Amino acid sequence: MSTLNVPLPVPPVSDDCEQLKKAFEGWGTNEDLIISILGHRNAAQRKQIRETYYEMYGDDLLKTLEKELTSDFERLVLLWILGPAERDAVLANEAIKKWTSSNQILMEIACTRSANDLFHARQAYHARYKKSLEEDVAYHTTGDFRKLLFPLVCSYRYEGDDVDMSLAKTEAKLIHEKISKKAYSDDDFIRILATRSKAQINATLNHYKNDFGKDINKDLKADPKDEFLQLVRATVKCLTRPEKYFEKVLRLAINRTGTDEGALTRVVSTRAEVDLKVIKDEYQQRNSVPLDRAIIKDTHGDYEKMLLALVGYKED
Repeated sequence: MSTLNVPLPVPPVSDDCEQLKKAFEGWGTNEDLIISILGHRNAAQRKQIRETYYEMYGDDLLKTLEKELTSDFERLVLLWILGPAERDAVLANEAIKKWTSSNQILMEIACTRSANDLFHARQAYHARYKKSLEEDVAYHTTGDFRKLLFPLVCSYRYEGDDVDMSLAKTEAKLIHEKISKKAYSDDDFIRILATRSKAQINATLNHYKNDFGKDINKDLKADPKDEFLQLVRATVKCLTRPEKYFEKVLRLAINRTGTDEGALTRVVSTRAEVDLKVIKDEYQQRNSVPLDRAIIKDTHGDYEKMLLALVGYKED
């Protein structure tokens, strides 16, 4: 499901480091050379490049890239070169710093990563910022948003396929009762979203649709402008159909007046090694346009080239 194209055989890491060093020398930076290397190496290989580069030259590759690159291209490369846990820690911290009630990035990280991935992201957050992600979420969020986001980022879900169908039917009825009463932040409703396995939640929501005749997200659109309800709907989608959630993020980022480079960068850099191929298929089915063609239409320069490398674009 990854879109990353890694060459076989992979060049020795020392060769990659030598080529990157050459890319930084002279009057101008060789961005194409940087893309040809970093845009085609997986997380383990990028980590090894960072470590070997420091051993060979005594320089932090991240700081060198930050000095040499600019704008959206810089942002994409700097996020991409980080390991997944460290990248999630950075994104979570940025989301907290610029917090708005409609900000969905924390929820996105909490709900679309595996239990171990989320645990490692919390560890990376603690190591990088000298405080816990849970602490920052509790401090910087309020009301219903805190009530939902705090247990989501603390979660460690069971990831097996076992499902309790009796429980699913019972909790589908409970959720329907809470939604009917507009008790969207009810403790039991939040508990189900924050703690049940994704397989269990899917079973519960299938019962919901079968027993009550409507998809839960339609019932959660009682007030489309309610920002907390928007977050709840996005949470449900992330837990049950993450490819549809990310397709929508990309669609809104690209199909608008002015590209949302932040959202485009975030999705491509975090999903390229996970499920971007599935997201690309969903995007083409929903928009009748391949994602790479949409990227070519809406972006330019080195930023476009790096995006295309990560989404696995191949010229005909």
